[in-house]
Amino acid sequence: MFKDKILLITGGTGSFGNAMLNYFINSDLKEIRIFSRDEKKQEDMRIAFQDDKINFFIGDVRDFDSINNAMVDVDFVFHAAALKQVPSCEFYPMQAVKTNILGAENVLEAAARNNVKKVVVLSTDKAVYPINTMGMSKAMMEKMAISKSRDPRVLANGGVFCATRYGNVMCSRGSIIPLFIKQIKEGKPLTITNPNMTRFMMSLEDSVELVLFAFKNANPGDIFVQKSPAATIETLAIALKELFNADNKIQIIGARHGEKMYESLCGKEEMSKAEDLENFYRVPADLRDLNYTKYLKEDGPILKDIEYNSDNTHRLNVEELKKLLITLDYVKEELKS
Repeated sequence: MFKDKILLITGGTGSFGNAMLNYFINSDLKEIRIFSRDEKKQEDMRIAFQDDKINFFIGDVRDFDSINNAMVDVDFVFHAAALKQVPSCEFYPMQAVKTNILGAENVLEAAARNNVKKVVVLSTDKAVYPINTMGMSKAMMEKMAISKSRDPRVLANGGVFCATRYGNVMCSRGSIIPLFIKQIKEGKPLTITNPNMTRFMMSLEDSVELVLFAFKNANPGDIFVQKSPAATIETLAIALKELFNADNKIQIIGARHGEKMYESLCGKEEMSKAEDLENFYRVPADLRDLNYTKYLKEDGPILKDIEYNSDNTHRLNVEELKKLLITLDYVKEELKS
């Protein structure tokens, strides 16, 4: 599937891009293109990998020409470039619109123009019943990917554009686990927004597995979700304190702007049509055109009165979470140091 092909990763210097690069560096891909706007991170990655298979492109998804030029002859695209911090997007919503919506449209349009065969856009649980700017902008990105999958140019090329949704990716840049570990090592209180908040717990390896599953199994417009366990923020803090033999206090600081008590990966409306694929859910796109009367049916899908969220998935206790945390490379390195 990958032999002699060219892969482009937008936002490729981030946590996901590094994980994907580690996975694909020894594959049969002819070339891996890393597209991002951070020259320092690109230089760090270039020095770390020192591999001629990797080519670096400075650019911004907000600038159509830069992403369009980088996509010439590309076969596959993983679109990870985004503004991801909920509070930042709340304070600067137009910046989220420019990157997460207009930037995503630039990526999708460039892919259509360059006859890219497969595009996987990376979304988030916050896109389901969104209450914050980050989630709303990612929900719009999903809708645009589904819309572009109907594009006559994409269909004529046999292209497949699809989306994946992630829960909380543990130890990703700017996430809570690195913050808690830093606070533990500095002897500071662990700042918890609300002890009863629940969040999905996914590793970077899980995120790679989800994208690869979508890449290999997607139909046009599909959204893929990986089944994941969850934990409360308090359980996470206690588990880390026990792993590091720490006695730091826990300080409740209240919810930040735009935060939910729990996150959803599939809404009720989606669960009514989702396909259960053991470790994953596939949410197929509605690919009907606007002439709805052509598709009139007596019996529609039965709306399920349940969603798939971090409050009703398997809830990890402290011991289970410790076993999961100890498998993470970031936590291992921090324990050593």
